[in-house]
Amino acid sequence: MSVLQRFFKDTIIYGLAIVLPRLINFLLVTVHTGAFTTENYSDSTTFYVYAAFFNVLLTYGMETSFFRFFSKHKNSNKVLSTSLITITSSTLAVGLLIFSFNHELANLMQLHIRSFNLLVSITLIEALIIIPFAYLRVTGRPIRFALIKLINVLIIVAFNLLFLTKTYGSESVQNLFNVVEIVEYQFIANLLASICVLLLVSPYFFKSKLSFDKTIFKELLKYGWPIMVAGIAFVINENLDKWLIPRLLDKNINGAYSACYKLAVFMTLFIQAFRMGAEPFFFNHADKENAKQTYATILKYFTIVGSIGLLGITVYLDVIKNLLIKNESYLFAMDIVPIVLLANLCLGIYHNLSIWYKLTDKTRYGMYISIIGAILTIGFNWFLIPILGYMACAYATLVAYGSMMFISYYLGRKYYFVPYHINRIVTYLIISSTLAFLSFYQFDSNIYIGTLFLVVFLGLIFYLEKKEFKQLLKQN
Repeated sequence: MSVLQRFFKDTIIYGLAIVLPRLINFLLVTVHTGAFTTENYSDSTTFYVYAAFFNVLLTYGMETSFFRFFSKHKNSNKVLSTSLITITSSTLAVGLLIFSFNHELANLMQLHIRSFNLLVSITLIEALIIIPFAYLRVTGRPIRFALIKLINVLIIVAFNLLFLTKTYGSESVQNLFNVVEIVEYQFIANLLASICVLLLVSPYFFKSKLSFDKTIFKELLKYGWPIMVAGIAFVINENLDKWLIPRLLDKNINGAYSACYKLAVFMTLFIQAFRMGAEPFFFNHADKENAKQTYATILKYFTIVGSIGLLGITVYLDVIKNLLIKNESYLFAMDIVPIVLLANLCLGIYHNLSIWYKLTDKTRYGMYISIIGAILTIGFNWFLIPILGYMACAYATLVAYGSMMFISYYLGRKYYFVPYHINRIVTYLIISSTLAFLSFYQFDSNIYIGTLFLVVFLGLIFYLEKKEFKQLLKQN
């Protein structure tokens, strides 16, 4: 089996481990938009914005640092043990500190104290399980990884159905938790699932003899802290809009915007699935002779699949929205979806390109690039939301991720040149986005015209890539 075939195989397995659970979880959009008002949905979105921010702070780039040094260091067990001790100690210490001032912090964040306590509990547990999950990935155990992820989401779905639907829910179960706001049921379901996952991965805390290596600890922190800053910037890029809209516009608008934003989840799932398989592969393959050519080919195929996804999702968006969003009060924000899809595709390409600063240990450049993206996001949102409304947020996301993609490419050419197939990549991006925008905005989502565009695009890809497709399939 060739290197590329093995990579695609691993990526598909890890992809299923991410996509299947997330897809099942995504079906909860129907449950939530049915049970929540747009204002409730806005509150739910705000909760998970804070959760994303806390998660980055609590893990401080340790996951990527672990990948880098587990593959690089001669004593991988010491890397595992030091990472586990570091994350566990810091998580428990921060948790104790936060709960000591929970009322003050809850008031500062304008959250009910129960919601705040649930938020902190969930993010603390998510931080604790980050290294066990990373260990499963880096040691090539996708089946176990997938099984635990699937169990997690099935528990979330089960409790959401139990709490929020008349079909499955019971008043006695709902009253047991005595919630203040209906959205708290969603948070409780998440907490119960996180506790179960922590129990399932707990054996990995004892996979190696517990020992703390100060040298490895310093290396992990030095490598990881710029990634943490980049992570904070990414949270700003991804979530600032959902924090600003209720403050500059209205909570109901934010609820509709957030629900429609989730229709771009299929692109997000593709990117996350790819990263699950790609990140360990990139590190493990770095010392191979043909590494750069392999990275170039992978990015081209990533762009091909992403471009097909961009056009295909946009063409059948009316079908997707009717399946997932039953409450029509959410649908007025649908215009953002094609723009957000393209923005996320740019983000996925950026993640591919970012391998240059991870392999050369120049993670500070990742931090700089992400900060530039965050500055663009803040500026566009703050100044344009009052003028363009919620559409400004979609444009801001595209500008931020597009700029990060271009900057990373040009810096990568200087520090770690990879012979990417730029002409093909740009061609696929331009054609797919043009056809997607024409289909949605110009032809009003006419499914017949859109399908014709998709068939033409697929034909073009086959014509340009047929020789390479045949060679790839023939390799053993």
